[in-house]
Amino acid sequence: MQDITFAVLGTGGIGRRALEVSADKDDLTPVAACDRHGVAVDHDGLDVDELLAATEGNVASDGGTATADAGGATKEHGAESGVVASAQATPTETPIDDVIAEREAVDAVLVALPNLEHDFIPRVAERFADAGYEGVLVDVLKRSRVIGMLDDREETLRESGITFVCGAGATPGFLTGAAALAAQSFVEVESVDIRWGVGLKSGYEDNRGTVREDIAHLDGYDVEAARNLTDEEIAEIIDANDGVLEFEDMEHADDVLLERAGICDAEDVTVGGVLDLRNDEKPTTTTVAVTGRTFDGEVGTNTFELDDDTSMEANVNGPALGYLKAAVRRNRTGDYGVYGPAELMPGF
Repeated sequence: MQDITFAVLGTGGIGRRALEVSADKDDLTPVAACDRHGVAVDHDGLDVDELLAATEGNVASDGGTATADAGGATKEHGAESGVVASAQATPTETPIDDVIAEREAVDAVLVALPNLEHDFIPRVAERFADAGYEGVLVDVLKRSRVIGMLDDREETLRESGITFVCGAGATPGFLTGAAALAAQSFVEVESVDIRWGVGLKSGYEDNRGTVREDIAHLDGYDVEAARNLTDEEIAEIIDANDGVLEFEDMEHADDVLLERAGICDAEDVTVGGVLDLRNDEKPTTTTVAVTGRTFDGEVGTNTFELDDDTSMEANVNGPALGYLKAAVRRNRTGDYGVYGPAELMPGF
């Protein structure tokens, strides 16, 4: 396969780890990365080690939403904050536009931005299409209703020559694909139950965008409420739960992604999980259980289980880059439009 050049929008936890993981993936060369404060571009390939070292403990907590209408606090350490601390980067007030300006040199873009406005990522995709970008966009979004917003833009993306893979992290993403495979034993799927466990001893400080998005799934909260929480209020929520947040019946995009792939109805999918912000060990084993009826009338459950030693970073970024590689293959054959992780296999 030919070498793939890619950009990362957002250098919070997901974006940073994606850059790091790419070093162990064949054929991938990161050529651009941005956050809300700056952009780094090198068509020959970024010095990832320098970029990560320069920005360690000094990242935009919102993952680099980079628009005036997107909120989020920022870690400020010294005169420069975020990507601009790197010798490869320059300050900018229009980081996404600056990456779009490099579109001729970029085969694929990983959108590692939190979706604390439902239409934020769809609007970012539209900006790439309006600029005439021809290539791949991949995101790791979590909200079910966002898939419909992307579908509404599919004709625009297709006409631009964009192949968009939505919800391509762990869940939705890797686990959605696992459910689609597990369903193949059955002629009718009765239920899909996804239960995840994540341990993040580094806590809220190093995972602000992810934690804020997850809090939006707690009872009594929504996207608007989570976006408006102060850092102190989030710390109080974490302390009140002894660092462990439990989620039931989340509005997670696995449901509509499995439905659009023809696996089951969205209402038959349930997603829940446990996030421990004070321990690296997973508080529960991540599993996918698919129950269905076989052609000969038997009812059974196929279960897929992740090893507890595989980290969240590995389970999000490995698949995200794998789906990115698969999407580039499709894009190079002229296959454009919006796809979910249950509709294609990730590359390795």
